[in-house]
Amino acid sequence: MKLLYAPTSAYTRKVMVVAHETGQVDDIEIVFTTASPVTPNEDLNRANPLGKIPALVVDGETLFDSRVICEFLDARSSGVKVFPAGGKARWRALTQQALGDGLIDAALGARYEALMRPAERQWQGWRDAQLAKVHRAVASMADNVPSNLTIGAIACGCALGYLDFRYPEIDWRSPHPLLADWFAAFSERPSMKMTVPMDA
Repeated sequence: MKLLYAPTSAYTRKVMVVAHETGQVDDIEIVFTTASPVTPNEDLNRANPLGKIPALVVDGETLFDSRVICEFLDARSSGVKVFPAGGKARWRALTQQALGDGLIDAALGARYEALMRPAERQWQGWRDAQLAKVHRAVASMADNVPSNLTIGAIACGCALGYLDFRYPEIDWRSPHPLLADWFAAFSERPSMKMTVPMDA
């Protein structure tokens, strides 16, 4: 398997955390790839017509996005499972995954507005609205702190890690000490330590 990968991507990190937790990381060949919302990468576009990472090439086919890849890895695992099989636990984990992914989406939207647009075309109202989503998502995580190792916990952990990486000025810990404690403990997992985001 080949994973089209960037070390700054929270979605790629989510996939790699699942790979570590399910004991499959050695089965994956990492292919460093650049992705930009404004600069096409033709190699990436051939693998994923959406031009996004991560993308996993398996037996000549490409799986995307991170949600699909994570579920594929979970189905392939003969040991640890991070997707609950059914019932309330499954829907809770999937909803937490959507919350974590949504936080990342909003944080990326705000970042792109500030970095990708010329200054005279930036829309501060849009950026403020995206960051408001970020704060609401963190508050929702704090109201429902993950209690087990699931795809929901992994997505929330990667989302909070992305905030620390790209928005260190946002103090989300002070108003949410229980979530901060959970994240501190979750970040000690080897899978999280080995996937800390960094600029290439």
